[in-house]
Amino acid sequence: MSGSGAAPGPGSGSSPAACRFAHYFVLCGIDADSGLEPDELAGENFDQSPLRRTFKSKVLAHYPQNIEWNPFDQDAVNMLCMPKGLSFRTQTDNKDPQFHSFIITREDGSRTYGFVLTFYEEVTSKQICTAMQTLYQMHNAEHYSSLYASSSCSMDSLASSIDEGDTTSLLKLQRYNSYDISRDTLYVSKSICLITPLPFMQACKKFLIQLYKAVTSQQPPPLPLESYIHNILYEVPLPPPGRSLKFYGVYEPVICQRPGPSELPLSDYPLQEVFELLGLENLVQVFTCVLLEMQILLYSQDYQRLMTVAEGITTLLFPFQWQHVYVPILPASLLHFLDAPVPYLMGLQSKEGTDRSKLELPQEANLCFVDIDNHFIELPEEFPQFPNKADFIQELSEILLQFGIPPEGSLHCSESATKLKNLVLKDLVNDKKNGNVSANNISMYELLKGNETIARLQALAKRTGVTVEKMDLSASLSEKEKDLKLQCEEAELRDYQLNVQLREVFANRFTQMFADYEAFVIQTAQDMESWLTNREQMQNFDKASFLSDQPEPYLPFLSRFIETQMFATFIDNKIMSQWEEKDPLLRVFDSRIEKIRLYNVRAPTLRTSIYQKCSTLKEAAQSIEQRLMKMDHTAIHPHLLDMKIGQGKYEQGFFPKLQSDVLATGPANNNRWVSRSATAQRRKDRLRQHSEHVGLDNDLREKYMQEARSLGKNLRQPKLSDLSPAVIAQTNWKFVEGLLKECRMKTKRMLVEKMGHEAVELGHGEANITGLEENTLIASLCDLLERIWSHGLQVKQGKSALWSHLIQFQDREEKQEHLAESPVALGPERRKSDSGVMLPTLRVSLIQDMRHIQNMSEIKTDVGRARAWIRLSLEKKLLSQHLKQLLSNQLLTKKLYKRYAFLRCEEEREQFLYHLLSLNAVDYFCFTSVFTTIMIPYRSVIIPIKKLSNAIITSNPWICVSGELGDTGVMQIPKNLLEMTFECQNLGKLTTVQIGHDNSGLLAKWLVDCVMVRNEITGHTYRFPCGRWLGKGIDDGSLERILIGELMMTAADEDLVKQCRTPPQQKSPTTARRLSITSLTGKTTKPNAGQIQEGIGEAVNNIVKHFHKPEKERGSLTVLLCGESGLVAALEQVFHHGFKSARIFHKNVFIWDFIERAVAYFETTDQILDNEDDVLIQKSSCKTFCHYVNAINTAPRNIGKDGKFQILVCLGTRDRLLPQWIPLLAECPAITRMYEESALLRDRMTVNSLIRILQTIQDFTIVLEGSLIKGVDV
Repeated sequence: MSGSGAAPGPGSGSSPAACRFAHYFVLCGIDADSGLEPDELAGENFDQSPLRRTFKSKVLAHYPQNIEWNPFDQDAVNMLCMPKGLSFRTQTDNKDPQFHSFIITREDGSRTYGFVLTFYEEVTSKQICTAMQTLYQMHNAEHYSSLYASSSCSMDSLASSIDEGDTTSLLKLQRYNSYDISRDTLYVSKSICLITPLPFMQACKKFLIQLYKAVTSQQPPPLPLESYIHNILYEVPLPPPGRSLKFYGVYEPVICQRPGPSELPLSDYPLQEVFELLGLENLVQVFTCVLLEMQILLYSQDYQRLMTVAEGITTLLFPFQWQHVYVPILPASLLHFLDAPVPYLMGLQSKEGTDRSKLELPQEANLCFVDIDNHFIELPEEFPQFPNKADFIQELSEILLQFGIPPEGSLHCSESATKLKNLVLKDLVNDKKNGNVSANNISMYELLKGNETIARLQALAKRTGVTVEKMDLSASLSEKEKDLKLQCEEAELRDYQLNVQLREVFANRFTQMFADYEAFVIQTAQDMESWLTNREQMQNFDKASFLSDQPEPYLPFLSRFIETQMFATFIDNKIMSQWEEKDPLLRVFDSRIEKIRLYNVRAPTLRTSIYQKCSTLKEAAQSIEQRLMKMDHTAIHPHLLDMKIGQGKYEQGFFPKLQSDVLATGPANNNRWVSRSATAQRRKDRLRQHSEHVGLDNDLREKYMQEARSLGKNLRQPKLSDLSPAVIAQTNWKFVEGLLKECRMKTKRMLVEKMGHEAVELGHGEANITGLEENTLIASLCDLLERIWSHGLQVKQGKSALWSHLIQFQDREEKQEHLAESPVALGPERRKSDSGVMLPTLRVSLIQDMRHIQNMSEIKTDVGRARAWIRLSLEKKLLSQHLKQLLSNQLLTKKLYKRYAFLRCEEEREQFLYHLLSLNAVDYFCFTSVFTTIMIPYRSVIIPIKKLSNAIITSNPWICVSGELGDTGVMQIPKNLLEMTFECQNLGKLTTVQIGHDNSGLLAKWLVDCVMVRNEITGHTYRFPCGRWLGKGIDDGSLERILIGELMMTAADEDLVKQCRTPPQQKSPTTARRLSITSLTGKTTKPNAGQIQEGIGEAVNNIVKHFHKPEKERGSLTVLLCGESGLVAALEQVFHHGFKSARIFHKNVFIWDFIERAVAYFETTDQILDNEDDVLIQKSSCKTFCHYVNAINTAPRNIGKDGKFQILVCLGTRDRLLPQWIPLLAECPAITRMYEESALLRDRMTVNSLIRILQTIQDFTIVLEGSLIKGVDV
């Protein structure tokens, strides 16, 4: 709908006609020859009285016959001119004319606009009157029989409100709803319509109203109507960009203007009305839903309101364009389109007296429902707020207030104003159908459009019985009328200025938000052809870098917005602009960004979330004012045509039969705009040669472009015409293919993002995926599954189609009570250890997972439950398996879904499940990390090494489990029961387990192999290796130990790992290492000096890398400190090298013994150094070292010597003291007694390099997990 170029569509320049203001003039109504045909497609019920039913309308005439570049689509035009078909009235009914507009979007996305005035004409055909009488007789006969058969009375929506026994009112009702050929006059609706390439709504409306007045006024019009119609079709040009144009209607001139190439594109729908109908807050929410490409359904009794709101909101999207199904007025016969499993923006006409609850919508999980007439919206459950929403609303309301419009919409004005307003509205909506204008004040209302005060006064006057005489416009204008005209022009200018200022504020938000977008566009292809061919495989925008640059509060919105089709197309257009003319919207947007740059000189302000107001309001309003004050072009006056005498004679109240020969073609000499079109033609030729030079034949290019654009959005636009079952089937087939393609793209994207660096090495996408981005991708997967499950539903139940399918499956399964033997169980039945104690297998059960979700009181809605269930299944790597099981009940699927539904297309469904299966290749914690406050049952097992340990212990053991979100506190373990279950608030990923006992009784020594803990909901199992004794006087005398956890792989994963090379996660210390340190086995090979130094480097390096990752992606720091190749283990190796640990009197010597000797030495001596400063530094280091060691020794915990060393290293790292302590220990005399000559600690160079390495972690703030240093007070 570009605001520049002429009419969209190929060959726009091929004839002057392409520059014409209007393409077609159309007349729709009743075809006297075919008589009354009920409109079955419109789905009206036959209980209704015949006057209330709908009948088929026909296109009676259209001029010219056809235009090659904009072929006339008869079905679509007929359907949209009269979306409800013909309607009949009698002289007692309201017969006000109604105006509405419509839009036809072709499959390539180009648009044409239609503007329609519908009025009532007396039926002159005897045949039709008799047919109506017969229908009434049948209706009444049926009605009476049913009435006496049952006491209930269902005459019509009106009858229900009448007291059943009240026969007099029944008779009245019959009178109201009846038709008697001898007594009543029958009227039928007829439409006149203009079809134009650009949406000049106000101008077309004025022109049509003047035509209508000419038909109804007492005097015939100055010229035959053909003259005016011929004039607008062939002699009125489109105003060139940036110019205004004046042309002539029947009674007075009509003006229109078109924005220049650097202004916002043309939009002629009054935004004032949109803001009044929805209210500012609601409008911004609906606007956000449109930006995030949800399904938007507008609902109103009035077609024009549907159109105004739809066009108003899509106009505000600049520089983006809605890329999906767009049908602002959905004809009754196309209701099956609400089934479309794609984003859409549709308008549905509400029938009189039906409320929202009766509306059966196939899917509501992602639906934004906008009830325009009741100023009410329903939003989807999870959706982010628009950035700076409060400031944005504030800025908009300031503009609205300047124009005297209450920001909260017309619903909430002061009471008296509301009453007045209601009077006006009642006046306007008294036919309750399309509610526009009532007949006896149409001319008045037209003149007063926009001047509410007068309209209100007039409405009041009318109510109180003061008549307002109809104005005869053909008479000379009196003074009063001149004033009115001026007011009218002012009101129009005011409307234009309000429109443009509101649009400028919206556009300014995007200019600020995407000021740097160009820096992140990825341009890899050398030429257009290679780019188009590889479009699907290529990333076109560096999303991760772009997001990392944005202010934190914007992220929830932006991370979802940059995944939309409208953003992808915007970036595609940017890339394409290297090779072809820039898309007009993009050109305007880029020039605005340039301007900001000039003013701000690449402003640092662009990065902040400080709200910046729009500064271009004045100039925008001025340019419009200038155009309207001084007309740039005036079209030729309508003139007499070469017509046959006696035809087209005037008959008041009837639209004349037009002479088609004079309207079929334009004038021979194409007057003054031939030359303009010729230059346009030359420019076109030049462009064509250029594009041929690019080397892509145009059709091929168009095909590529279509494919590239249709990426992830299958069906652009429904065909409004032929609605045979075959076409509907074809459409649904397109939907099925589109859903499958979208599933393939989404799962591929999720895999590529998640596999991170390895994927980058293979040449895919960005390196890191933020938690935020992962959440966005999972949310969009949930949305896709909801859309698939609501495609082709037979009967809708509840808001989530997926959840209602699951519930019905659950009911059937539970009835069969086959829960005893579950159909599937995961891999190796039990995890055995040499002790024979193990975790019982967790049964894989779809029903069980549903119960977990049903038990979560935090989730209140079906949509929420379905999303939680998807997240849980994804985390358990069971999504594909669960859905397969759900669909395996074919009877249920058949009962719930129509034949064409996605879920009943065998092959596509298999492929879909296969794509979902690929997600099992990566680990998601999308359930655990989102539902952080729920209670989760855990099961723990302690596995002792029975060969070397007592089978029974007499002391009282305890355990404390910690995770990223908290810990359980100390829990006593029942004696000699090694397995227990406990419930506590979600701990997140598990990190450490503290285990210990109280050393009571005779058999208090305990050799523990490991502890296993499993989350009973997600099935994640963690192993905490120990391999050490717990007991006084054995090993290092420890009564409690801190164990570091590792996530166990599921059987499915183990198979996968064999096939791919993703490095395993950091593990915690294995039994082997621990045992070698305590020389329990004595036989393990010791690492050499080189390996030890390498180990230190690696451990420090891992910590540095950890802090360089974005915060949301960091793993567990505890593992990097205390895990298998963590810092503590690496330093232990250093301290063990050359350590004389021979047993002195059969007693093990530990590193901690060396440290305690060093402390004893420091506390008894004051060393003397040459340099005074050095003395002070050294003294304070000694002091802190002794303080820390004593604090650890006196802590109220029974930690063994190795455990104490671990705490010392952790605290030293946190408080940046390690580099000061190492030289002290290396200088201490005890070292010579306890270490051999060759020990690393006795080599000055090694010690210095160790200090340098440890200094690299001093820049980071290290936060230690509570369990590591509990009870140690430094």
